[in-house]
Amino acid sequence: GLGEVIGSLPKALRAQGIDARVVLPKYRNIPDEYRNNIRHIKYIYVDIGWRHQYCGIEEYVLDGLPVYFIDNEYYFGREMIYGYDDDEPERYVFYCKSVLEVLPHIGFKPDIIHCHDWQTGMVPVLLKTNYCHNDFYRDIRTLFTIHNLKYQGIFSKELMRELLGLEEEYYTSDKLEFYGGVSFMKGGLTYSDLISTVSPTYAKEIQTPFFGQKLDGLLRARHRQLFGILNGIDYDAYNPSDDPLIYVEYDSRNIEDKVKNKLKLQEQLGLPVREDVPLIAIITRLVSQKGVDLIEAVFEEILSMDIQMIVLGDGEPHYEWLFRDGAYRYPQKLSANIYYDNELAHRIYAGADIYLMPSLFEPCGLAQLFSLRYGTIPIVRETGGLKDTIHAYNEFTDEGNGFSFTDYNAHDMLYTIRRAIEFYHKKDIWNTLIDRAMNGDYSWDRSASDYINLYRQSLKI
Repeated sequence: GLGEVIGSLPKALRAQGIDARVVLPKYRNIPDEYRNNIRHIKYIYVDIGWRHQYCGIEEYVLDGLPVYFIDNEYYFGREMIYGYDDDEPERYVFYCKSVLEVLPHIGFKPDIIHCHDWQTGMVPVLLKTNYCHNDFYRDIRTLFTIHNLKYQGIFSKELMRELLGLEEEYYTSDKLEFYGGVSFMKGGLTYSDLISTVSPTYAKEIQTPFFGQKLDGLLRARHRQLFGILNGIDYDAYNPSDDPLIYVEYDSRNIEDKVKNKLKLQEQLGLPVREDVPLIAIITRLVSQKGVDLIEAVFEEILSMDIQMIVLGDGEPHYEWLFRDGAYRYPQKLSANIYYDNELAHRIYAGADIYLMPSLFEPCGLAQLFSLRYGTIPIVRETGGLKDTIHAYNEFTDEGNGFSFTDYNAHDMLYTIRRAIEFYHKKDIWNTLIDRAMNGDYSWDRSASDYINLYRQSLKI
């Protein structure tokens, strides 16, 4: 989800006249089609504690968007992006400091640095401590966006003190200290000029103890600087009328071609080829946050219905086994694809009838927006961005674009699935829902305008 936003929002900002640019680590697993065309600009050295580290500055222009890469093979030339506990804080302190250090060398002084999630949390900290006396940086403002508050980048205070080179006064509970450690996320929340998160409902939820991940007090204290802006989706990358990854292109004027995608998908995945059976899709990380425990609790009841289910994703071994075992026992009903594949994801969005997303919490969620775009009707729990984007169908007023339930309860979810299937078999109603879903506006245009308003507000601080 973070990758989708970083790829889409800057393009939408540039379309509205903002000189938006992106700075990323040069990870090893960037595809060769991009890596082979990255242009080396120059190199500098960045000091991290006692270390004097190489920092290559490289550039790739993606559809008119300048993307700068921080090149350091020691930190980023690894098989995985995250998960290196021994030096994870060092890698991302290097990244945060490099973001600031490279600016004079690329001839670009931004008005605002827009930081995303814990990996960038030390950018506002360093800007307001180590760099505040340098004229080049003095007027730069920061906006910090929370994509998922659960992941906070918490590390040893002793190690962070050495890496950051900040005085002891900064390691207190009102600044960087977090339950005996130091939190990148807390640094971003404390030192940024403004804070945003990816839906209005999530912005409210994280000010409560249940959703606040022990940062709810800080977020309540900064509630006047906290805003919720819904994510959009890239209409070029997710467009059923012009998507080379799906079997048959279609739009709301010829939704009968959506059925052709369903039949081809069933054939590809070895499910019985049936037009009449409701096909339920799940594309997600298989973790408890995504509500997989609710599915587990009523798994047999779901599969006892006349339905088919396709799962795509990986995660916790327990949940991977749940779906693998289910596919073994119900091969006519369940296809378990325990990996991630972008092409298959597009084909599932295009071919499925229903998209199931019963999250425990969901800052925004993009999958429900992708499914709407492809005319696949979502079933969601009313939390975060799911509550803001999916409105339960009301058969009496003919309003709504999906189905939802409120309490985190497996049988409430099961009832909602059964209700959606009931309307699936009423084709006039279902086709109306498909048409309404496909003609909604889920683009970045409105959200980009909201971000521009926040940028302007930050410049007045």
